[in-house]
Amino acid sequence: MTTHHIAGARGPAPATASAPLSKGLTAPSDDVDTLQRSLSHPHAFTGIFDSYFFELHRYVARRLGTDAADDIVADTFLVAFKSRHRFDADRGTVRAWLYGIVTNHIRRRNRQEVRAYRALSRIGIPLDTESHEDRVTALVSAQSVGHRLARALAALSRGDRDVLLLVALAELNYDEVAQSLGIPYGTVCSRLSRARRKVRKALGETDPTSSED
Repeated sequence: MTTHHIAGARGPAPATASAPLSKGLTAPSDDVDTLQRSLSHPHAFTGIFDSYFFELHRYVARRLGTDAADDIVADTFLVAFKSRHRFDADRGTVRAWLYGIVTNHIRRRNRQEVRAYRALSRIGIPLDTESHEDRVTALVSAQSVGHRLARALAALSRGDRDVLLLVALAELNYDEVAQSLGIPYGTVCSRLSRARRKVRKALGETDPTSSED
């Protein structure tokens, strides 16, 4: 994921702004079947783990580094396992449900994330390249732009940053973001628009703000 994907993040094309949360958001039957089966056969939950572990780990590593991702994703699946009986397939996908849990864990480290972005804005490439490798790959496509991008991400509100990165890094669609964060579809649109506007301004309204490849 390059700088231009962050700045111009639009994600998969949304349906319509008036679309209900559940429209086009029905959980895949195999995920639902696996989750339901795990209620009586707990070992079946490994199917959910196997399907989403690496995706979630990659997303968290891009935001907080691989060390934090190890802990956060482990905690996410523990919470998901314990609360699997509360999953409602009519409200959305298992994928979005898991991203909601992982986002709650990331928010507990909001200060850590902001500090990391501020440090990156000062030095460009983190000194601890091993633990931050994924975030460097995701957020810094050009060192000259990386300073400004990191500074802009640090300045965003937590809610705006969550929406922007769920779209740009996790590649969730707007409905999935709404379900993950427990907010209306329209709020997703307004937060994403505001975040993109601030990031584009930080990058000098240059071409990288485009979402076109």
